[in-house]
Amino acid sequence: MSPSPVIPASVRRVLRVSAPLVASVGCVFVLLACLRRDDVDPRRIEWKPVDSVNAALPESIRVHAFESDGPPLRAWYVRIRESDPDVRTHVVAADDDDQRETCTEIAKRTNAAVVLNAGYFGADGAKTYHSGLLLENGRLDTAAFDYQTREDPNSKEKLRYELTRGAIGFSADDHADIAYCQTKDKVVYEVPEPVNNELGRPATRVPREHWRVWDVVDAVQAGPVLVRDGVIDVTDDEEVFFGTTIPLVHPRSAAGITADGDVILMVVEGRRPESRGVDLQELALLMHAIGCVEALNLDGGGSSALVVNGQRLNDLPVGQQHERAVASALVVDWQR
Repeated sequence: MSPSPVIPASVRRVLRVSAPLVASVGCVFVLLACLRRDDVDPRRIEWKPVDSVNAALPESIRVHAFESDGPPLRAWYVRIRESDPDVRTHVVAADDDDQRETCTEIAKRTNAAVVLNAGYFGADGAKTYHSGLLLENGRLDTAAFDYQTREDPNSKEKLRYELTRGAIGFSADDHADIAYCQTKDKVVYEVPEPVNNELGRPATRVPREHWRVWDVVDAVQAGPVLVRDGVIDVTDDEEVFFGTTIPLVHPRSAAGITADGDVILMVVEGRRPESRGVDLQELALLMHAIGCVEALNLDGGGSSALVVNGQRLNDLPVGQQHERAVASALVVDWQR
């Protein structure tokens, strides 16, 4: 018999404040789904083309899926051949009155072949704000993250951490790139390395003379970076995701780039009996195993949604009744 899992303090707090919601087995499963169980082994995963979906798409857009019971997982990815002149991947900001739309709504509005949720966001009353860089068709909607504050684990004082979080961008000729980025005077720069932050030890940003103008017209920041230069390198501490639930097991969305320049868009279903979700390291393993030499974690959890030809492929977490409206998405246009 396996030992009983140790429930992290963050989950215990959720259990306390969510007591009215956990009367059913389904809700208890949702809360325990973030606990790590069997590790994901990409060597045991057999991705299969989804013929029923691919039949309505061009050869340059292919959807694959897998389902596993050890650990229970379901996931999909779309491979987009960016060299096809009839296909273009770019960033779209929500265009509703409250600056939030579901991926299904964005797909309908833009007539897109593929839509995947992208950046983090928050809300201040009725106003939604995008968290981090949002560049759409050359227009800078939101600047890149500059810093975050976290409580020092020893002194309990607030510490300021300088940031260069990861982003995915697209040039005018549809070349995709993943980079650590920064903005200054409305110019977007790529930075060679993240800030070498550690919990309780803020570091200093790479000097300005090493920044380079990032040649992109569309970009969205999320993070952390999962794969760079063909090697798994999850920079969650450097990008200051410690002190958050983001490194834990969740439903996930991710974007990646292969050695030949194809774009990979992935969603991993989570918080369901048939799919527990993955943590950041497992997500990096999945992206690397299908050929990504660069990869980036996107907003996840209840925001994760992959829509192809107007239909969402992944199911929502248990207890979530409606697709969540988001502030930004990665959109694949197909000139039909």
